[in-house]
Amino acid sequence: MNYDIKGEGEPVLLLQGNTASSGMFAPVIEEYANNFKVITIDFPGHGKSDRLEQFETDFWYYNAMVCLALLDETNTEKVTVIGTSGGALVALNMGLEAPARIKAIVADSFEGAYPLNTFINDLKTDREEAKRNSDAVAFWQHNHGEDWEKIVDLDTDMLLRFAERGHSFFHKPIAELSVPTWLTGSREDEYCDYLEDIYLDLQKKNRRLKIYLFEKGGHPAMLSNHEQFLGLVRQWIVKL
Repeated sequence: MNYDIKGEGEPVLLLQGNTASSGMFAPVIEEYANNFKVITIDFPGHGKSDRLEQFETDFWYYNAMVCLALLDETNTEKVTVIGTSGGALVALNMGLEAPARIKAIVADSFEGAYPLNTFINDLKTDREEAKRNSDAVAFWQHNHGEDWEKIVDLDTDMLLRFAERGHSFFHKPIAELSVPTWLTGSREDEYCDYLEDIYLDLQKKNRRLKIYLFEKGGHPAMLSNHEQFLGLVRQWIVKL
C-alpha cells in the first residue's frame, strides 16, 4: 500500500474520492504541506498501491480500517482527517469506529449516509460516457496509470453491489459521531443537486455536525475552492 508524508506540524490525513488516488491532491499538496504534516494514501487497488481483482463491497468501512492501520504504521496517535467525496465516507467511518484517534473531520462533497438512487441508476451509462471524455481519462491516467479503466470498472461494480444491499455507508448511526466534524461542499456541485438538504438531514440526527457550503465551485469543493477551503481548515484546527 502506497502512502506518503510531507511537511511538519499538526498531522492531517487527506483521503481521495472514488476512482481517484492521492494524485488528485497534486495541485494543492504543497500548500497543505506548508501548514501541516500531511499524510496521503492510495487505497488498496488504487494509484501506486498493489492491484486487487475486486474491491471490497463495504468499500468505505474497509478503507477506514486500512487508514486506522496506517496511523499505527506511521506512529500517528491522533489526526485530523479531510476526506472528499468517497473519502469523506471513509473519514466519517474512521470517526465512528475510533473517535479517540481522530482530532477532527472535514467531510467534503459527499452524498450522505446512503447511495443516491439518481447516481446509481445512471452509473453504468455515465461511466461509459466518461471513458470517452478526454478530461476524465486524463484525470484517471494521472491517478492510476495505464490500467485506469480496470480500476474505474472495479469501482463501478463495487458501487452496484453495495447499492443492492440497501445498507448505510456507516456501521454505526451518525448520531454516535462524537468527533468535531464539518460537512463542506458547493451549492453548484454537479453530482448532487440536494447537498444542503442531505447535510441538514444528517445534522438533524447529530447536532454536533457543522455545515459550510460554498456558493460557487464544482465537485469537489476542497479543490474548486481550494484557497478558501484551506483557510477554513486552518481556522477550525487552531480552535480545537
